Amino acid sequence: MARVAVVFLGGTISMTVDPDAGGNVPALSGPDILARTPGLDAIAKLEPIDLGRVPASHLTLPRLLEIGRTIAATLDRPEIDGAVVVQGTDTMEETAFAWDLVLASEKPVAVTGAMRSASEPGNDGPANVRDAVAAAASPALRGAGVVVAMAGEVHAADDVAKTHATSLTTFRSPNAGPLATVDRGEVHLLARRAGRRHVEPAEAAEPVRLVTAVSGDDGALIRAAAMDARGIVVAATGAGNTSPAMLEAAIEAIDRGVAVVLASRTGGGRAGTGYAFPGGGATWARAGALLAGTLSGPKARIALSFGLGAGLSGAALAALLDPAWG
Repeated sequence: MARVAVVFLGGTISMTVDPDAGGNVPALSGPDILARTPGLDAIAKLEPIDLGRVPASHLTLPRLLEIGRTIAATLDRPEIDGAVVVQGTDTMEETAFAWDLVLASEKPVAVTGAMRSASEPGNDGPANVRDAVAAAASPALRGAGVVVAMAGEVHAADDVAKTHATSLTTFRSPNAGPLATVDRGEVHLLARRAGRRHVEPAEAAEPVRLVTAVSGDDGALIRAAAMDARGIVVAATGAGNTSPAMLEAAIEAIDRGVAVVLASRTGGGRAGTGYAFPGGGATWARAGALLAGTLSGPKARIALSFGLGAGLSGAALAALLDPAWG
């Protein structure tokens, strides 16, 4: 039987309603969550690693690197066949991608959590944990990198997105669809992952800012970000288009040595060079901005931070953001 390490970080799955606080607060430990999840012993032998009860919105990029090193050291042990990370869903698409960037192991890593707290009817936490353990124990997912296992589906970390604030089926892969489904502890593979990015940062470069383009944007946010940023990601409209004023502000930042990345704010597809009007994607690329490929703005920010933290620049940084570059 497979042996799976289960790393607990907290999140909604660990929360119960506190009447005095007026809402959900962290309450359950890792062992508490496992005790509420029947049927795990039929799937794998488990090794719990409890790292606390922290809301996902409180996780920092340096902390993600620390957790990534803990996961890597655990996966290096020959008796461990895979790992599960249990955390909050708010930033799950970012954290899963961060670990996908830095982990080199072929062993599966499944990130999971819950949309409903342990106090709520229909709490989805136990089912998600069982599915994640099945995914981490599955030879079918070996080499697939870090995945998100939620609501019976398994999604690649570089594509998955949280698309709804409260729906149990919030996690979707807008570009490629799910890699697999999980049914009663069995993983059913739907697709093979096309490829993975990898980087070995010495640090998470900070600050790296994310600016979202909106109608009539005057570029002021880019100029403000450029005052202290090591990098700026612009989540542009459509396939990578902004107002001319945003491009002008970005050119000023590039001239100051700030790395600027162009992504799409749409949630699917890629930022490209199909439009050459002032502020169009082609004019951003000519100005020296790097393209994020299919990465969302939040994921492009992580890739840029880790890439800069690894000392990457130019073509190497461009290829990390978009492996199809060139």
